[in-house]
Amino acid sequence: MKAVQFSEHGETSVLEYDEFPDPDVGDDEVLVDVKAGALNHLDVWTRRGLPGVELEMPHIPGSDAAGVVTDVGADVSRFEEGDRVAVCAGRYCGECEACRDGREPECDSYHLIGEHVRGVHAEQAAVPAENLVPVPDHVDWKTAASSSLVFQTAWRMLMTQAELKQGESILVLGASGGVGHAAVQIADHAGAEVYATASTEEKLEYAKECGADHVVNYEEESFSKFVYEHTDGRGVDVVVDHIGPATWDDSTKALTKGGRLVTCGATTGPKAETNINRLFWNQLELLGSTMATPGEIDDVLPLVWDGTFEPRVREVLPMSEAQRAHEMLQEREGFGKVVVVPDSEYDG
Repeated sequence: MKAVQFSEHGETSVLEYDEFPDPDVGDDEVLVDVKAGALNHLDVWTRRGLPGVELEMPHIPGSDAAGVVTDVGADVSRFEEGDRVAVCAGRYCGECEACRDGREPECDSYHLIGEHVRGVHAEQAAVPAENLVPVPDHVDWKTAASSSLVFQTAWRMLMTQAELKQGESILVLGASGGVGHAAVQIADHAGAEVYATASTEEKLEYAKECGADHVVNYEEESFSKFVYEHTDGRGVDVVVDHIGPATWDDSTKALTKGGRLVTCGATTGPKAETNINRLFWNQLELLGSTMATPGEIDDVLPLVWDGTFEPRVREVLPMSEAQRAHEMLQEREGFGKVVVVPDSEYDG
């Protein structure tokens, strides 16, 4: 088969689309004929190399994909040949205290397909059956491939960790990205007043289309001052910050007393300074979040399949142009998801 792959960490030049051995199907696995995949910023970080993560080389990236089942392992009963499926990348042991308590993202051995083990940006992928969800016939492959990671991540952040309620206010940073544009839609659906940041007027208009009530260009003005002025000095109830050090201080400034800051990542680095006086005096909550439980996935993806939520796709490229796809993410070009399709499936 053909697969996107790299044999060493580095910039986009290390990516190749070349022959790779066909996958063997384990007893608990399903063989998927991949129709489309989608990129996340995680793919950029994995390609560059993550501290403490040693990969089997060559590595196939990709945590998002969708396709058709062509074979199933001996122990698989949930799926059969011809089923349409999408990948949910989180892997967990099922036996530790967190897993037994229904908190799978807190599993002692939690890891992701595409980040810690070989991913799914290939013509075929052997995926554990528990990491697949059915896709209805009416859902197109672009939607099926680009929804899982960002919508489950945003759903857990807002609905479970931050416990966003109708009538509250929320600020979503980086609203033009995958998680950001999913968070805007979920917050709007939940009945919140949504503030959103982006770096261009075009991206701000897209954020409005996704449900943002107020938008601010963070390149031109302070988003915390914008929030302060538009809330009569109150601040918002929740801030979604997956940027990190570059925005952390302003994010805590933007919160009302008793507000919650929830994060699922740190694109500008892992270490940020926190004003502890502001933290305790304003009685703020800092919340971490990673991926989602199977139950949360079952809650959110049907809302994608029925059209309540929509992954916005900025570009569809053949997998042979994976270098260009990675460049679009790391250079912050456009709004929404970048989809990659096996060359054998690409129709231009």
